[in-house]
Amino acid sequence: MSKPRFNHVALSVPSAALDDAGRADILAFYGEVFGWEEMPTMTKPGQQLVLQAYSYDQFVFVVAEDEPMACPRTDHFGMSVDSLDELTTFHDRASAYATRDDRVSVSAVGLDDYEFLKLHNFYVGYLLPLSVEVQHWAWTPTPAPASSSS
Repeated sequence: MSKPRFNHVALSVPSAALDDAGRADILAFYGEVFGWEEMPTMTKPGQQLVLQAYSYDQFVFVVAEDEPMACPRTDHFGMSVDSLDELTTFHDRASAYATRDDRVSVSAVGLDDYEFLKLHNFYVGYLLPLSVEVQHWAWTPTPAPASSSS
């Protein structure tokens, strides 16, 4: 049996966030920054928007609710990238977008150094109740054991 993997996140927003203008804003930001695309066959204006994240089975499902999701800005879902260059590219795109739209919140790139792992990350939020944390896991080589002299 193969190991299951995460394939989507679902969140609720007020229906006004999914009207024509709201959908256009969401699609413009997440498309420009992350390359996510609308799955138009799943769109229901004012009710539902599905953002495909790189493949048909990875997506962000956004649905309108009378009592939409509410959470602190620190609540998020994570996305891992293969290189520090990719992380920097996403951060640069988000930061550039933030200069044009003050609804974007983007943190500085951080580094958690665990010696065996250097975890680079940043957070970005825009119009959805959850932020996205982008991470790059840089594993460091395991040092050879010290030889003992006898």
